[in-house]
Amino acid sequence: MATTEAPGQRGGDAGARVAERLREEILRGALSPGDRILQEELAERFGASRVPIREAIRILVHEGLVTTVANSGSWVARLTLAECEEVYLMRERLEPLLLRYSAPHLTDADFAELQSLAARVADASTAGDVDGFLRFDRQFHLASYAHAETQQLGDLISKLWNSTAPYRRAYVATWSSDLQRLANDEHHLLIETLRDRDIDEAERVLAGHIRRTRRQLARHPEIFGGES
Repeated sequence: MATTEAPGQRGGDAGARVAERLREEILRGALSPGDRILQEELAERFGASRVPIREAIRILVHEGLVTTVANSGSWVARLTLAECEEVYLMRERLEPLLLRYSAPHLTDADFAELQSLAARVADASTAGDVDGFLRFDRQFHLASYAHAETQQLGDLISKLWNSTAPYRRAYVATWSSDLQRLANDEHHLLIETLRDRDIDEAERVLAGHIRRTRRQLARHPEIFGGES
């Protein structure tokens, strides 16, 4: 059985820098699900040898952003609607647990940061700034998990977020003002339940927040190319 090298063992800083650039391009939609990733083109573009390019791809495969098929090549990861729903069902159950690990340790400074991020999410929604919304929304949720000390759960949640990022982008672009307002209200409700140290209720709010997105995504199969 072949072994998989951990990201970062080869390619060093150059591979990490290439991965950072590609990650940013995938998350902001410059590269779309299913786009082919050619090592030769990347090597020329970044002025790098094959070793850091292979390391960059390995990092992004580990993060759930790229899929590699042996003897075929690499592509930006893509999901069917059914696969995306499965990912959201996992998030719906696992993220409240991650929040439970973090919640007791949130400080006044953390709550101030969450309030600031929630305000930025709301401002981006009002301005129709999809990139800003996605960036600040992700920062908001990850900030609420910041104090969770786990061996695997945090990395898994990050990978699940990555795998659905392109589809969330397409979905958020369709939002009505009512959906924007609801998402913002849920963020503020989550902050209040966390501030009150009502962790059970915070878990319920978060699970409902994720569930609503899953159900709304299911109403837009066109985002997945009509796949189900």
